[in-house]
Amino acid sequence: MIDTNRRARRLRERPPAGVVALALLAIVFFALPFLGLLWKVPWSDVGRVLGKSEVRTALWLSIRTSVASALLAGFFGIPLAWLLARTNFPGRNFVRALCTMSMVLPPVVGGVALFFSFGRRGLFGQYLDQWFSFQLTFTVWGVIVAQTFVAMPFLVLTVEAAIRQADARYEDAARTLGATRSYVFRRITLPAIRPALLAGFVLAWARALGEFGATITFAGNFPGTTQTISIATFLALETDQRDALVLSVVMIATSFAVLLGLRDRWMGRTDGVGY
Repeated sequence: MIDTNRRARRLRERPPAGVVALALLAIVFFALPFLGLLWKVPWSDVGRVLGKSEVRTALWLSIRTSVASALLAGFFGIPLAWLLARTNFPGRNFVRALCTMSMVLPPVVGGVALFFSFGRRGLFGQYLDQWFSFQLTFTVWGVIVAQTFVAMPFLVLTVEAAIRQADARYEDAARTLGATRSYVFRRITLPAIRPALLAGFVLAWARALGEFGATITFAGNFPGTTQTISIATFLALETDQRDALVLSVVMIATSFAVLLGLRDRWMGRTDGVGY
């Protein structure tokens, strides 16, 4: 029986030759841009570029704001994902489309929308300025808002899909035994979708780290305040291509290392264990 199961598993894991060929072409398609970048990077300048104070400041700002954006996306996005997955209300499809639209919009368009909504003279931003003497534009808070706006849909879609696939019988049983909805959500629903939660946080963080268009449109480009590593890379591309190449490699290496290191630990193993 064991040999039969192993043989059946090997057959399932052996894809058609055409599928393998297309998959290899896809891998090459994704790999070639990075290979071209690595080929052109002036490795002797890495220390010089990373030693610049403005580069370190921009990198540190990007790390802080992207982490804050991922946490903010989780704070609002997890309840939103639960609502979309578990509640059938009028206009649910409209709400889902609205809350994920920033994922497909050109980032600059998202930045323009934020500017005319939360800017100092925007629809809501004017009241923040008048009532609280507070403005989001051209501040580090503006960077976080812009990054959250474009990153939250990745978390919402990931978590909503996981909640839909989770077995609701455990939640029903807990409520039958007298558990409150809040208790069920905290102690049963969230632990059941833990891998998806962590995957959603990682995706939101990675998207926030690489955000450029909405950030520069809404928060501007002020070194030490709103200039993220993405903006610094773009500016370097116009002035010193060697610096831009080094900064690009730094961003790629950071994102790739995080995604690679967290996948097996938090997103589930894919090596066939458990058959």
